[in-house]
Amino acid sequence: MMVTVLPFELPGKKESRQSGKDKIWAVVAMIGRKRKVASIHISRDAALADCQWRREQVTAYARFLAEARDPAPDYHITLIYKGELPKGWVPMPALGILHGRFI
Repeated sequence: MMVTVLPFELPGKKESRQSGKDKIWAVVAMIGRKRKVASIHISRDAALADCQWRREQVTAYARFLAEARDPAPDYHITLIYKGELPKGWVPMPALGILHGRFI
């Protein structure tokens, strides 16, 4: 399965001109047009592995999600600045939508 790298912008935030050290790899969950940073990693390989695991979890629970009529998140990776993470951000479980954590 191929992983897609998407650009990521938080509403109202302009891209800052910070050094490359401030960039991290993020796994982004998407449902429709809503995006949320699900997890962050210092390496691209770690982000790819986490993204793949999350996609496998969604696939494993696809039938349950369909029966529950909950939309399944689609996971991608992207580079973001550390400062783009919302205050109080915490990692999201792979099936975080089941806990009402996808806003």
